[in-house]
Amino acid sequence: MTTLWVDASSGASGDMLLGALVGAGVSIEVPQRAVAAVSPELMTLRAEAVTRNGFAATRVHVDVADSAHHRTWRDIRRMLLESTLSDDIRDLALRVFERLAAAEGAVHGHDPLDVHFHEVGALDAIADVVGTCAGFAHLAPTEIVVSPIAVGSGTIRAAHGTLPVPPPAVAALLTGVPSYAGPESAPATELCTPTGAALLTTLATSYGPQPAMTTEQIGVGAGGRDPEGHANVLRLLVGSPVPAAGDADDLLVLETNVDDLDPRLWPDVITSVLAAGALDAWLTPIVMKKGRPAHTFRALASPDRAAEVRATIFRETTTIGVRAYPVARHALPRELATVSVDGFEIAVKLARLDGVVVTAQPEYEDVVRAAHALGRPVREVLARAQAAASSAAQEARHR
Repeated sequence: MTTLWVDASSGASGDMLLGALVGAGVSIEVPQRAVAAVSPELMTLRAEAVTRNGFAATRVHVDVADSAHHRTWRDIRRMLLESTLSDDIRDLALRVFERLAAAEGAVHGHDPLDVHFHEVGALDAIADVVGTCAGFAHLAPTEIVVSPIAVGSGTIRAAHGTLPVPPPAVAALLTGVPSYAGPESAPATELCTPTGAALLTTLATSYGPQPAMTTEQIGVGAGGRDPEGHANVLRLLVGSPVPAAGDADDLLVLETNVDDLDPRLWPDVITSVLAAGALDAWLTPIVMKKGRPAHTFRALASPDRAAEVRATIFRETTTIGVRAYPVARHALPRELATVSVDGFEIAVKLARLDGVVVTAQPEYEDVVRAAHALGRPVREVLARAQAAASSAAQEARHR
């Protein structure tokens, strides 16, 4: 699972998003291939390392011949539908441009299909949209959280004359979305472009501060300006979600009743099922029809591992049918520590509730291994490991 957090607290544009994606590790070839699949003219994407108010960032340039052709949404839609883009990138780009056309049409009172995008319809803006969609599709996130979006203040000059900030199209695109003027150090100008607003509102699965996540990559995308006192950048954090205590995991229980398997084989069955990806496996004695003794075998698995776990049950047992039903599991975040018993290291599993250690258990296999090496009873080594684990838990509570 991949979580993305977009920090748009200094504004957003298509080139800033492209730069953040490349800065976060997406190869420039990913958006380049997508742009080449759509563009009727040669366009080259080029990444440059820059600084914005002292912060290192990545800016992506779109090198293209000047074009005065103002395309309508009808034109761009045809270009996308006739392209060789993959379905996920094409669908995402279509939704972005459709959102842009609807906003522009509402502002100017035109049919969205006939809207002339002016700057948005230029080839470099098409590259920004298609390239950004390709980059996000490449990361394949399970959630995209976007911060409140800085829009700027003052006025700007545009194709329709002097406009207030946020411009009408941006204001329409951000209806129902958290936004604000921006940091006090920001200049009185436009910080969020229509392209940036359309991309973020199409991509976002939710809005807010950075979610609980383990960050693995950080990308900083630069805009074209470098004003004093304000870093004209957009940040992208890429990582994996950290489940909070009490959050439920959606899992499956696979179960079957077996009355004709040699009981000596069950330990090996459990080992094989766990090796196939099951999170847990257990056995319950039952009595079946005609008073026959039997066992119910159950395995707990995530949906993406269920098929392999089920196949392993079929291979390792004599059953010819496996039931499945969904369950919700609440699991505490856990971490590993180590303790020493007479020079032998023993792993200890610590579990936290709301950040506080509530349980500390030595790994039994490590205890048995240490007991055999020391020539002592397992119960004695286990008791000493549990005492050391309690001390480790006390230390962890103060971290």
